[in-house]
Amino acid sequence: MKSQAQVAAVPLGTLIGRELRTDKVEKPFVKFGQSGLAKKGEDYFLIKTDCYRVPGDLSTLFSVFAIFDGHNGISAAIFTKENLLNNVLSAIPQDISRDAWLEALPRALVAGFVKTDIEFQQKGETSGTTATLVVIDEWTVTVASVGDSRCILDTQGGAVSLLTVDHRLEENEEERARVTASGGEVGRLNVYGGNAVGPLRCWPGGLCLSRSIGDTDVGEFIVPIPHVKQVKVSNYGGRLIIASDGIWDALSNDLAAQSCRGILAELAAKLVVKEALRSRGLKDDTTCLVVDIIPSDLPVLPPIPGKKPSMLTSLLFGKKSGNTTNKKKPSMLTSLLFGKKSGNTTNKAANKLSSVGVVEELFEEGSAMLAERLGKDFPFNKNSGTFRCAVCQMDQPPGDDLSVKSGPFFSPSSKPWEGPFFCTKCQKKKDAMEGIVIDEGESRHNSKVVA
Repeated sequence: MKSQAQVAAVPLGTLIGRELRTDKVEKPFVKFGQSGLAKKGEDYFLIKTDCYRVPGDLSTLFSVFAIFDGHNGISAAIFTKENLLNNVLSAIPQDISRDAWLEALPRALVAGFVKTDIEFQQKGETSGTTATLVVIDEWTVTVASVGDSRCILDTQGGAVSLLTVDHRLEENEEERARVTASGGEVGRLNVYGGNAVGPLRCWPGGLCLSRSIGDTDVGEFIVPIPHVKQVKVSNYGGRLIIASDGIWDALSNDLAAQSCRGILAELAAKLVVKEALRSRGLKDDTTCLVVDIIPSDLPVLPPIPGKKPSMLTSLLFGKKSGNTTNKKKPSMLTSLLFGKKSGNTTNKAANKLSSVGVVEELFEEGSAMLAERLGKDFPFNKNSGTFRCAVCQMDQPPGDDLSVKSGPFFSPSSKPWEGPFFCTKCQKKKDAMEGIVIDEGESRHNSKVVA
């Protein structure tokens, strides 16, 4: 009998397949709401609930939600909204199973973010944007983000999980070290008299973020490589709150979740924005998406509160019901909305495999090293003898225009069959992000040793 230490990790596909086969978990409903207030008009969002892994196959439906908080103009936010999702999906192999699709998604998100950044920078514009992209496929939630547009998950058990990392120089010591090592300078704004004020910024450019899409004028050490986290939500459901920093500068994660618990998603988004406005005023563009993942065996809408406070009204507004002698047990819907267990322990939903409020972490990676994030198994076409660039997905024959890892193809420093493979354009992007300078002799060296 194997000890616990000897038991191998169970692959994501096996976990999902096992639960689906054994417990016949039905697909959840996805309901959402959106709200926002504009100060500068640079926030954009994406809601797409009709995506399919296999075109035309309704069983492969998934949903996408995203926030793009632009700065120094709106062009980067608009471009990213229009192109990011397509770039991500184009990096996922065709004709693969759902399990394989979910396993490929984190890597495809990295490739899609970097490709979008390269394409936008070719336009010669200098604006930039945060990007937080959320993919919901049944009970699996995958979040990729650069910048500080945060995504949290509020489970019915009352636990609030942060699914993103803020790429703010002021708060992220690891990112400050990376930017400095790649050739950037980090410091506060110096005003007349030599006093340093405001948050830490990256110079040149004065950007407070260490990762974004765009920002050509700041430097390549501001990278578009996203933090990616993938989780499996309990089959009791949960709520996602995705918002720009206009929300998070005013509200903590817990306060944002608490401010809209028990309210349908459409109204909940408005309440989060209202609470942020009440707390701080309108200091910045403020955009919020609330997305509910609801078990299929629950009703969609709660009863509308009447003039007399019902049990639901009492829970919604914190008032005691006038009828204290005939209290009803909370329904499963109430349990979902308010983070309380249903009194009906015989309910079929209560016997499912996942526990209330449990969030299973499937994947998390935040490294800014592109080669580490893209893996080694990008395809080689034996028939044509071509390799596919891990970022732009273009097929190229082996030669001077194709690079492996950090050296030219078939270089002594790397095995010829190991990826990831990069075309010349994407290799230059990778080198620039890592502070590697290419001189006329094509030798590589890190910029931190160069004056």
